[in-house]
Amino acid sequence: MYIFRQGCAGLNILLVEDERKLAEAVAEGLQGEGYAVTLSPSGEDALASMRRLHFDLILLDVMLPTRSGLEVLGDMRRTGLNVPVLILTSRDSIEDRVLGLDAGADDYLVKPFAFAELLARIRALMRRNLPAAPGSLRIADLILEPDARTATRGGRKLELTAREFDLLEYLLLNRGSVVSREMLAREVWKQVLRYTPLDNVIDVQITRLRRKLDGDSPAKLLHTVRGVGFVVREDEP
Repeated sequence: MYIFRQGCAGLNILLVEDERKLAEAVAEGLQGEGYAVTLSPSGEDALASMRRLHFDLILLDVMLPTRSGLEVLGDMRRTGLNVPVLILTSRDSIEDRVLGLDAGADDYLVKPFAFAELLARIRALMRRNLPAAPGSLRIADLILEPDARTATRGGRKLELTAREFDLLEYLLLNRGSVVSREMLAREVWKQVLRYTPLDNVIDVQITRLRRKLDGDSPAKLLHTVRGVGFVVREDEP
């Protein structure tokens, strides 16, 4: 039996944890960050979920009923399932860490843990498993060079601040798709726990970037989708 919580950030997480209160608390927090979370209380249930559903990340407790998390991890790796795995456990000895990493885990987090640290480790694992960045990003007459951190439009260099460059790069990586302010706050500003909304800050940066990017050009690239977010594309919605 499992509980499926649908998120909106495009990241599907399997949380394998038999402590119900902890599992539900972690799942609720992850859902609040926009992740989709499936709960599995046992190793058998987790493996069954893996056969039926696609996951981008697995949070795996070691002390599970009937089968340990390390046994589940071993089964995963033997069958060629290479989904990133973050082990969650109260065992914090060097020997336990070595066993988990040797079994095929990608990271190790000791209970009790701060939720902010869990989020940071999730982000780190996802960055580690991203495909290599392309040599350049292009749309219409706009060219962005990530390595050199330069951008030109129509052969004219755009004088961008570091934040404006990061913002434009993220929008280009998601070209054609609308990105929300929440996504920009999390991925560009790296603000996971938003005590103060960044909406006004983001809107100001978008306005400045649009002025530099589009200017007086009749072909606008940066569009606002009212009530949803922003998108880089060649044509108006």
